[in-house]
Amino acid sequence: MKNFTRLFVILLAAVLMSGCSSLDKMKKNANLVKYEISPKVLETHAGIVAAQVKVTYPEKYFDKNTTLKITPVLSYEGGETAFDELLFTQGEKVLANNKPVAWTGGTVNWSGDVNYIPEMKVSEFLLYIDAERKGRTLSFDPIKLADGVIATSTLVEYHAMPIVLKDNYQRIVPEQKVADILYNINQSNIRPSELKSADIQALKDYIALVMENERMEVKGVTNSSYASPDGPLALNEKLSVERGKAADRYLKREYGKIPELADLFASQTTAEDWEGFKTLVQESSIADKELILRVLSMYQDPVVREQEIKNMATAYEALADQVLPKLRRSKLIVDVNLIGLSDEEILAAIKDDPSVLSLEQLLYAATLTNDTKDMLKYYEMAAEKDPKCYRAWNNIGWTYLQMGKADDAMVALEKAKALKNDDNVKNNMGFAALLKGDISAASEYFNSMSAATPESKFGLGTIAIHEGKYDQAVNLLSDTPTMNLALAQLLKGDINKAKMTMDAVEPCKCGAPSYLKAVIAARLDNKDGVINGLREAFGYNAKWKNYALTDLEFAKYFTDDAFIAVTK
Repeated sequence: MKNFTRLFVILLAAVLMSGCSSLDKMKKNANLVKYEISPKVLETHAGIVAAQVKVTYPEKYFDKNTTLKITPVLSYEGGETAFDELLFTQGEKVLANNKPVAWTGGTVNWSGDVNYIPEMKVSEFLLYIDAERKGRTLSFDPIKLADGVIATSTLVEYHAMPIVLKDNYQRIVPEQKVADILYNINQSNIRPSELKSADIQALKDYIALVMENERMEVKGVTNSSYASPDGPLALNEKLSVERGKAADRYLKREYGKIPELADLFASQTTAEDWEGFKTLVQESSIADKELILRVLSMYQDPVVREQEIKNMATAYEALADQVLPKLRRSKLIVDVNLIGLSDEEILAAIKDDPSVLSLEQLLYAATLTNDTKDMLKYYEMAAEKDPKCYRAWNNIGWTYLQMGKADDAMVALEKAKALKNDDNVKNNMGFAALLKGDISAASEYFNSMSAATPESKFGLGTIAIHEGKYDQAVNLLSDTPTMNLALAQLLKGDINKAKMTMDAVEPCKCGAPSYLKAVIAARLDNKDGVINGLREAFGYNAKWKNYALTDLEFAKYFTDDAFIAVTK
């Protein structure tokens, strides 16, 4: 019995030692396993870091009773993130539902992704391997497959491109005053009764008002004299000229001594006023007016026109009574400019007493400054002047977006929306949502517009880059060269197009366009372009130095003297 017990212990120890030696052997020979990662340099797209790993086990490596749990992780300063997708492999005698590996060797594949965070830009892609054999576990040394994550897709600009609504302020507003002097048929003398008419008296009063008002400026005094389109053309030509002379004499006698008017008189004549005739017929209640108008459209010869109309006896009688007398006239036209407040006067009024300004003047005042705080103040004054002016509320939202204050912008835009929910407001609400990081809401606002605008296409294109839809982004952004268009082209793989686009994009104080130029140059293996782009970016914003030092886009230049010098 003692011999049997001793034999059992020896056998059990042998079994245990065999299990231990199998795991230890696999750990010891782990360097014989080949790992291939794709892509070789990890990148983030649409906020995701995706990777694929091919694992090749050699012959006689994988113990038949062993299971391996492989956990891919990205390890970075301050922590690490494991991929949700783990890889389990098992030997031939393991009864489980894992990927089998034969004693003769074999290949298994793994793929997975993880949400990107900025810390992953400087990281290591590791495989943690835990082996288990009949209840015993052993952890292998971590396997490192890659360094860092290229984060170029995160350079997308989320700035707003809102729409500001225009004011209707006109400093110079043209105005006309018209008076008619009517003549008897075939006569050109001005009857005294005509000079006492309400028309002529109103003209006198108007000119007197203009002369007293420094904000009214006469631009011209025109005498247009006419004959009605009946009778011989030669007679009508003579009549219109004579009537013109009579009206000129009246104007010079009445107003010729006023210095502001003396040099502004002009005169013109029209022998047969067919245009006036057509207008009066259209406005009349003559029974046959449609027939008369048809004659005018059918015949261009004035003689034929007159004869055809005279053939309509009843119609002609009505014309002779209601229309033709009004065409025997001299039309006196005074053109005046109404001169509003100058820019300086408006700004002075805002400081002294903004209540004297109209709504349009307050809206216009905001265009006279580049200071967003002043703009906001002026638009708020306009909204106070007229709380139902949706332009004022929209422009308050627009100003807040210029200031990067998306929450405040949304409050103002909601008020504009309540007054008029048009495409302008929807566009601006889309950008407010975009700046707040609410991509879904931004997309909904932009897509709810009745028609796409360059602004909304920029917003949707920006969202498409965020979502990794680079073809869609290029189509949406291709109207105007922007940094986002170049970025979408680069991420799509059209590097030369990206360069052409960036060549047409102006630098900005944020430094981002200049930095993207350096990235494009790096992908084109253009060292000078890299150094020049980085130098320009650093000149605008020094923060890009630290970013460039860990950006794997420039990995091949990390030990280059010029790169080291420019990033110091």
